[in-house]
Amino acid sequence: MTVTEETRQALERQRTVEITTTGRRSGQPRRTEIWRYRAAGRYWLTGSPGSRDWYANVLAHPEFTLHVAGLDLQVRGRPVTNEDERVLVFGEIVPTLDWAGSLESWITGSPLLEIEFG
Repeated sequence: MTVTEETRQALERQRTVEITTTGRRSGQPRRTEIWRYRAAGRYWLTGSPGSRDWYANVLAHPEFTLHVAGLDLQVRGRPVTNEDERVLVFGEIVPTLDWAGSLESWITGSPLLEIEFG
């Protein structure tokens, strides 16, 4: 699926989104509220440094549902482990968060997932 104008507008208006992942062990749907970010012209999910169940679920089952502005979008998550790409993306995201702490801690310890629309 390509990003429609409706989807793009919804994502730009709504930073807090929900995702439904498939539980890595249970196989059951798991709905989680999370912030979405925009950096390098693409959309991302991340969190402060530490492990996250939603991220482990997407690693096991990359397809998930992104819920935004009344839309339920079937998307795929692409984990970002390449350090250069992590530096680029977090270099845009972290400075916008006054509570974030150090950029280095995010680069080394935060999950980072690109939302792929098609």
